[in-house]
Parts: sequence; structure tokens; C-alpha cells
Amino acid sequence: MTRSFSIPPISRTALAVCAALVTAPLAAGPALAGEFTVTDGKASAEISEVSRIYIDGVLAATIRLNDQTPEKTIRVTTPAGRLEHTYTLCGEITIRTPEGRVETHEVNSDGTLHNPDHHHFYALGSDNFTEFFLQDRDDLDAAEHHPGQSNVCATPVS
Repeated sequence: MTRSFSIPPISRTALAVCAALVTAPLAAGPALAGEFTVTDGKASAEISEVSRIYIDGVLAATIRLNDQTPEKTIRVTTPAGRLEHTYTLCGEITIRTPEGRVETHEVNSDGTLHNPDHHHFYALGSDNFTEFFLQDRDDLDAAEHHPGQSNVCATPVS
């Protein structure tokens, strides 16, 4: 037995509402996150370096440098909707002194990144490997360094 049925015509308004219901979840999806890069390089006096980069208190990356990997660039994504982000750099830098001794320095510091999207920062050290901070060489106002030790860093146990 075959039954026939008819579908009532759909108004343009009903069709527009259906289309909006189908496409609305796509438009309301998560906003794209921000992104920037950080390059860390081993200084000539360094034997090795391990650096941890925290963004807004969350570990974003760990960089290990030595003679086989003297420089590394990482990409960092940030949550959407924010223009200011805190950063913390923590690390252990092992150097050879001019007298030939090997010393390991724990370095750490905090700072603020101002609208870091699409910036390229360098992890830099100063004051005999006691200060550690990010800087964009093309926009010195993009990163603000807070001198002194960070409360976020703790020596990793492994």
C-alpha cells in the first residue's frame, strides 16, 4: 500500500530561521586565540640552559639548550579576549667561568606582555645571568620586565 502525502510550502521566514539555527553554533564557536613566538639562545659562556615559560601562571613551554641545540623558537598561544598577559621565566643556566669553573645559576623573573599577538620576543639574560626577561627588539613597549625574583618558579624535581 502506498500513501501519498504533501509537504506544506515553507515560508521564506521559516527557511531563514532554520538556516540561522543550523549556522548559529558555527558562528558562536570558540574565538581564535592569540599567538606570539619566543626565541631563546645559548650565550657563548653557557654550557646548557633549561628555561620554562609561564603565561598567565600556566606552563606554556620548556626550552632545553646545549651545544647541539644552541637556539630554539617556540610558538605560544594565549586565551582570546585579553590584551595583557603576565609571564614568568624560570630556568637553570650552567656556565663555565673564565677560570674554568662550572656554575649553575637559577634565573627567574616576571613581567607583563602588552598585546603580544604576532610579536616575536627574545628571552634575554643580564646582570651576570641573574635577570631573565622577554623583549621584542622591534617594539620595546610590548614587554615590561619586573626586576627581582619570581614567586612562581620552583626548581623542578625529575
